[in-house]
Amino acid sequence: MTANGILQLGLYLAVLLLLVKPLGGYMARVFADAPNRVTRFGAPVERVLYRLCGIDPAEDMGWKRYALAVLVFNVLGLLAVYALQRLQPWLPLNPQHLGAVSPDSAMNTAISFATNTNWQGYGGETTMSYLTQMLGLAVQNFLSAATGIAVLVAVIRGFTRRSAQGLGNFWVDMVRSTLYVLLPLSLLLSLLLVSQGVVQSFKSYVDVPVVQPSSYVETLKDAAGKPLKDAAGKVETREVPVTMQTLPMGPAASQIAIKQLGTNGGGFFNVNSAHPYENPTPLSNFAELLAILLIPAALCYTFGRMVGDRRQGWALLLVMLVIFVPLLLTCTAAEQAGNPALHGLAVDQHASALQAGGNMEGKEVRFGIVDSTLWATATTAASNGSVNAMHDSFTPLGGLVPMWLMQLGEVIFGGVGCGLYGMLAFAVVAVFIAGLMVGRTPEYLGKKIEAHEMKMASLAVLVPCALVVVGTAIAVMVAAGIAGVANPGAHGFSEILYALSSASNNNGSAFAGLSANTPFWNAMLGACMYFSRYLLVIAMLAMAGSLAAKRHVPASAGTLPTHTPLFVTLLACVVIVVGALTFLPALALGPIAEYLMSAH
Repeated sequence: MTANGILQLGLYLAVLLLLVKPLGGYMARVFADAPNRVTRFGAPVERVLYRLCGIDPAEDMGWKRYALAVLVFNVLGLLAVYALQRLQPWLPLNPQHLGAVSPDSAMNTAISFATNTNWQGYGGETTMSYLTQMLGLAVQNFLSAATGIAVLVAVIRGFTRRSAQGLGNFWVDMVRSTLYVLLPLSLLLSLLLVSQGVVQSFKSYVDVPVVQPSSYVETLKDAAGKPLKDAAGKVETREVPVTMQTLPMGPAASQIAIKQLGTNGGGFFNVNSAHPYENPTPLSNFAELLAILLIPAALCYTFGRMVGDRRQGWALLLVMLVIFVPLLLTCTAAEQAGNPALHGLAVDQHASALQAGGNMEGKEVRFGIVDSTLWATATTAASNGSVNAMHDSFTPLGGLVPMWLMQLGEVIFGGVGCGLYGMLAFAVVAVFIAGLMVGRTPEYLGKKIEAHEMKMASLAVLVPCALVVVGTAIAVMVAAGIAGVANPGAHGFSEILYALSSASNNNGSAFAGLSANTPFWNAMLGACMYFSRYLLVIAMLAMAGSLAAKRHVPASAGTLPTHTPLFVTLLACVVIVVGALTFLPALALGPIAEYLMSAH
């Protein structure tokens, strides 16, 4: 690690932590049951929305009704995105006259954006019209993020309410998440991005002359698409000059803002935030990076305010940092050290290391190694999935870090809302383990943790793990699964494992060496994204409903304090052990094996 690298990482973490309390306190007021200055300001808009949609904001939903509202609303959004993709040739705002998306790809994308995953098996500028991007994908970026926040708020009410049957109103929580949190922050970030050069227009694509004309060799084909051959049997080719370049346009800045703030990650263009029209400058890069972790980190403070003990929120945030910071430093150090295989080659030739400046393969020069590894670590810690570098080009250990962060269950910050309620599931497991050690019924935030709560927490913890390992096993056993692998051996296995880890934990990033836009992969990854998202939602709401119905238990001498360094250590160990026990064998076949082979 260089001094410059440490300074960049330290500055990022310092700014992030400085914003946690003001934003977290603001969100606590947004979701407070009692009226306050924040909600009174937007009350007229809320009333209009409720009246138009026929919503009774005073209705207090039980966990089953709350879960049903989540599922129905999200499925309807999913179907709307699917329809937009299939019908886009006949819809307006399609200046490039892009055709309909194939059924399997359209369904995969619809599931992806509805579940806050934003896995993309397509190139945005060559596949999606402006209308599909705005009305379909960008809208789901808001709604899927708001869904995660709403479910978290319902889970928090499960801990704060006593002998209650309801968890609040899903529609009110959705409206407030969007109106007071996501929309204002997205507007501010959009304006900043536009000032840095991120495109935001409805212009058609622009053809411009290239600075340095070049050419490429094209194979001639017949009407059936087969290569033409001459009399000697050789394939006929021709040299095609390249003098013009097509520059994609579109309303990108507005979608980029919410893709980062909502931990969605779906890029407007194919190469995501490595594209200069999505992320042109170091300042835009810093702002987008900050947006990835901003809301998930601030929600920890919101949690502490809502349960009446701010120390609880700080403890959860500290657990996240205790795991995140060492992994961030590991990833950065691995990339700055360079590829061990090339270092070995340099030593054999009695020369200096070939990658003395570190591994810059797959990284943008305008960002460098530190900003690339910080982004890779943050985006996989936060269930965001956007990228500003090619993860497939990372060193074996550098690529292991983002993969394992996803496999930890996307609870180290995680997605907006869903990351924190996933961490709360781990917290329930941790207090249960502590209770077993002392022979006492475990308690968390004044509620006894019994068999039902443990079952639901275990389901929330283990479902993503099961989807990853079972999905990977199926993919490596069938021809359709391995057909898309671009690299043989350990790295090819890593590509498959990374894809299933990303989909099953609703992240959306990819190693990108896997050709996954096929019927098999679209179906496999779509199923993983869907079940991982909604089984966890149901499990957490069921646990919250059970907790809300219980009475508050006063703390006693035998109660485990859950805001102390001891509990922080215990919770961090539980998260790490679950991830290590589940995925170490698979990681040993992928990035660890690749490292050992490249180092010797």
